[in-house]
Amino acid sequence: MAQGFLLLIFGILTIFALELSKRRPERVKVRKIPAVEAIDEAIGRATEMGRPIFFSPGMSGIGVLETLAALSILSDVARKTARYGIPLIVANRYYTVYMATEGIVKQAYTMEGKADMYQPEFVRFIASEQFAYAQGCLGIFQREKPAANFFLGYFYAESLELAEAGYNIGAIQVAGTTSTTQLPFFVAACDYVLLGEELYAAAAYVTRDPKIMGVLFAHDLGKYISFILLIVGIALITAGSRFLLDLLAK
Repeated sequence: MAQGFLLLIFGILTIFALELSKRRPERVKVRKIPAVEAIDEAIGRATEMGRPIFFSPGMSGIGVLETLAALSILSDVARKTARYGIPLIVANRYYTVYMATEGIVKQAYTMEGKADMYQPEFVRFIASEQFAYAQGCLGIFQREKPAANFFLGYFYAESLELAEAGYNIGAIQVAGTTSTTQLPFFVAACDYVLLGEELYAAAAYVTRDPKIMGVLFAHDLGKYISFILLIVGIALITAGSRFLLDLLAK
């Protein structure tokens, strides 16, 4: 009963947050994230050096939240590369993700009035096998020497390989993942890192999509409620009362 009530409250908060972000988007604030601010820095560096930008949307399929967040950020990156005339390399592991990134990059160039500058080799299918994909990316690093690398999405054991190889060619690197086992490698070898849920916040920040902003807002409200319940529960237990525990157990 209590669990169902809490789910109902969270559902109401989600609807409230979505409506607020849709009707009054200025009321939903997303704090500035250094790694997101670094996107313009990375693109500017690539422009000065006349070298391409490399983007990996991670190692997971199209239905994974991390991949969807990465695709939202790709849209912003692609528009800026089109605006400044910088070559873009998007390396894909899955064909479904390849089709999505191809559409996103094409649309970005069209929206910037640079549809004629789009080239099919901007978006590439590398390999579906994990380490074959990683080796393909390393080959791109050595041959084409990108000035900036973006590793955004869900990554596995190849993360250190990619980040270290990018570091060795002197690229400015922005990474982001929710994989706690791979974050240390990105932190060690990349210039800027989106830690965990910051990846989702970054997607909302660059797109300003009311739906994504609303979901983030609802998520934060849920955290605040959980924190309040935790404090109240600790206070009640300290006072010798099990009221809240018994209520939630029903």
